[in-house]
Amino acid sequence: MTTPAERAELAEIALLCAREAGALVSAGYRSRPRADEKGAHDLVTEFDRASQSLVCSRLASLAPSIPVVAEEDLPGASNDRPTGLVWYVDPLDGTTNFVHGHPFWCVSIGLSEDASPVAGAIVAPSIGVSWVGWIDDPSRGAPGEVLRNGERCTVSATARLAEAMLGTGFPTVRDRAPDDNFASFVSVKRASRAVRRCGSAAIDLAFVADGTYDGYWERALHVWDVAAGTALVRAAGGLVTALDGGPPDLHAGHVVATNGRIHTDLVGTLQPAR
Repeated sequence: MTTPAERAELAEIALLCAREAGALVSAGYRSRPRADEKGAHDLVTEFDRASQSLVCSRLASLAPSIPVVAEEDLPGASNDRPTGLVWYVDPLDGTTNFVHGHPFWCVSIGLSEDASPVAGAIVAPSIGVSWVGWIDDPSRGAPGEVLRNGERCTVSATARLAEAMLGTGFPTVRDRAPDDNFASFVSVKRASRAVRRCGSAAIDLAFVADGTYDGYWERALHVWDVAAGTALVRAAGGLVTALDGGPPDLHAGHVVATNGRIHTDLVGTLQPAR
């Protein structure tokens, strides 16, 4: 198992690569780039592909012993559960936002160790925010350190769901319940202070880690969407589980992340809609 110092060093490598890729992608922001459809409502641009190429090349140079699983058109870009250290790369999370000139998009790089996220970096150039963090002791679930623009941050102290602001999202295929997340959205909206939908799972999770959101849930995600953000939430003292409150399986694509204080209430609110 890696040491905290090793995880911190690898998190900094992720941050460096994410910043470089973010600068590359920023060149196309608000240019109305051409978008191809990978599937219904699921877009990809030349900037997704260029960002991925840059990140994979830089990770191979800076951490050559660690394999990379990335979203766009790479062999092995699947929901397999490899052991050991693995990078999970989302080269442009929030592509639909990016294509339409909306500022909520980012580059997300997470590090998993034996299928558990332990470090990550998320860079959101258009809103001028970056996050980097690592877990102190994965075997004990001990928190670690998360930095937002270089300053340490933690999850919020909100203790009541009625006072909480949460994030969520909706899958690209929205033709059936409960995977469409519509009923859950209504249930949580009624029970909480506010629910936001920003269009980037990675940023949503980073917002939980830095205390902007008190919680977040979503269905039908991929591991590269959530690996970095999950590491950040845990490192900041939060809790990440499956929708029913059990152990998370990020490869299954369903996740609940909170400050820990409202977790039971949020999970309970989601259950009738499942």
